[in-house]
Amino acid sequence: MYSTFLIALREGLEAALIIGILVAYLVKSNQRKSLPALWTGVSVALAASFAFGAFLSFTSTQLSEAGEQMFAGTTSLVAVILVTYMVFWMKRVARGLKSDLQGKIEYAMPLGKIALISAAFFAVAREGLETALFVYSNFKTVSDDSSPAIGLVLGLALAVALGIAIYRQSLKINLGKFFTVTGIALIVIAGGVLSYAIHEFQEFGALPGEDAYVWNWVNADPTITTLLSGTIGISTKISWLQLIVWAVYITTVLQAYLKPKKVAVVNS
Repeated sequence: MYSTFLIALREGLEAALIIGILVAYLVKSNQRKSLPALWTGVSVALAASFAFGAFLSFTSTQLSEAGEQMFAGTTSLVAVILVTYMVFWMKRVARGLKSDLQGKIEYAMPLGKIALISAAFFAVAREGLETALFVYSNFKTVSDDSSPAIGLVLGLALAVALGIAIYRQSLKINLGKFFTVTGIALIVIAGGVLSYAIHEFQEFGALPGEDAYVWNWVNADPTITTLLSGTIGISTKISWLQLIVWAVYITTVLQAYLKPKKVAVVNS
């Protein structure tokens, strides 16, 4: 529940802020007549994201056991790569995101409704499709009860509420700190998804060491299992290869993410 809540909150708020920037630009530039086209693009992007998530879930149920293992491992690996890239991308472009989005809308408006719909679609679809893939992969690592779905709904609901409050200027938060902290959390969650991908590849036979356990708590307390899988993504049964890959990923990526930006020195 905790991990799906955080994923939905972080990615949902990113999408909400993007939509808010686009809407605010059209309103302030007296282009309210273009809002229906904007919302059409946003709606199509959201529909495509939900359809993509449904496609992943449906496909995984139609495969053989070995095929499902390879599919789950591959999609989890892709999700980790995308999320890692997007976390660093957001850190790099956060300050110029508003002007970049406004520039794309300003360029698209003279080209007609299709161009505006496309601009809105691609601005939101990137977040939506990434979220669908990462949530699908994360669902595989957490408990099988309803708590992950509850966390997803609560996270999205809070993201929408925060997005609306920020747009109306009734709430001010330090977005830089918010995205930094949630970025760290997403990296930790991605480490758990990567560990799960390694496990699936081991079960498929593509990687060795499936039975070389670091620990294997056969009768582990369900609460502990849920807490571990729902936060850091580590199971109560893990192989040495899973743990090594998880530790290397977490250490390397967090070190790079938290590395201070170099300040250019201008010689006079």
